[in-house]
Amino acid sequence: MTINRRQFMAAAASGLGTQLVPASRDALAQTATAPSPPGTRQIPPDSGLLRGFEAKWVRTNGADIFLRHGGKGPPLLLLHGNPQTLVCWHKIAGPLASRFHVVAADLRGYGDSVGPTDGGAEHVNYSFRTMARDQVDVMAALGHDRFFLAGHDRGARTAHRLALDHPDRVRKLALLDILPTRYVWSHASREWALNSWHWSFMAQPDDMFERMIAAIPAREFMSRHLGRSGKPAFFDDRAFAEYVRCFTRKTIHGSCEDYRAGAGIDLEHDEADRAKKIACPMMALWSERGNTGRTFDVKATWQARAAMPVSGKALPGGHFLPEETTEQTLAELQAFLSV
Repeated sequence: MTINRRQFMAAAASGLGTQLVPASRDALAQTATAPSPPGTRQIPPDSGLLRGFEAKWVRTNGADIFLRHGGKGPPLLLLHGNPQTLVCWHKIAGPLASRFHVVAADLRGYGDSVGPTDGGAEHVNYSFRTMARDQVDVMAALGHDRFFLAGHDRGARTAHRLALDHPDRVRKLALLDILPTRYVWSHASREWALNSWHWSFMAQPDDMFERMIAAIPAREFMSRHLGRSGKPAFFDDRAFAEYVRCFTRKTIHGSCEDYRAGAGIDLEHDEADRAKKIACPMMALWSERGNTGRTFDVKATWQARAAMPVSGKALPGGHFLPEETTEQTLAELQAFLSV
């Protein structure tokens, strides 16, 4: 996340008090859409970015998960990060679909997927454990008991938890530009805190912080979120439009619940599973310019949590690997998944 802190606070302050800002948590919750009865949701508009992919809703335990899937071959699940949606994979999903049945799904609360308005005790309804269970249900609904798995950002954290909780489901695991959540929190530095300030901001329990985000026009917030001086050129305009379309109060609430869980119950789950190691083959990719690679020893950190040798490397560019460093990311995924 690259929005400048001073720019964000200034923009938020200028927008507070407008009609865009709900007066209470109840008012905010009323704008968030709760899961619907099975079969009642409409298919969202097609951006044209994933041609040949079929759109589908899957009802899980308390959430409606939206996905697009296509291709033939062994199943491969792709999970996006914050503040994006499943379309973040649009540059590599097509080539991968020539060899895999590719499933790109929105996490609960993100994109078009809908989670509960009530985060539950300790925000458990948006924990990585709960979001991982969603994706196991998604793949089961498509007839897949075992699958390849790749995730970026929050999707990678969900994938990590899925591999720990459901090791029999995952054939190989690729994690893009993250480290284990518990490790990050327990090794936070000044540099990390200044660059990743949104982790603490979005985890605040007061709904005022959701209202501050909602006060900024979605297009302005998204452009500052994805690049300090505006939308980087490597983002397709159609993909950017999708991110803006989906950046509703539902998504703001869901993503904040995700970060609240990440600063609380997710850490409890991680602490309880300290002795567990990732059982399947694993690859870690990270960006040369990103906060993760600059601050931590990525490969060594993951190796300590894996039962098998971890492959991977730094790639040129910044955090948004599938869209910025497309050719290299695709080549690394193809090589890893085909072995």
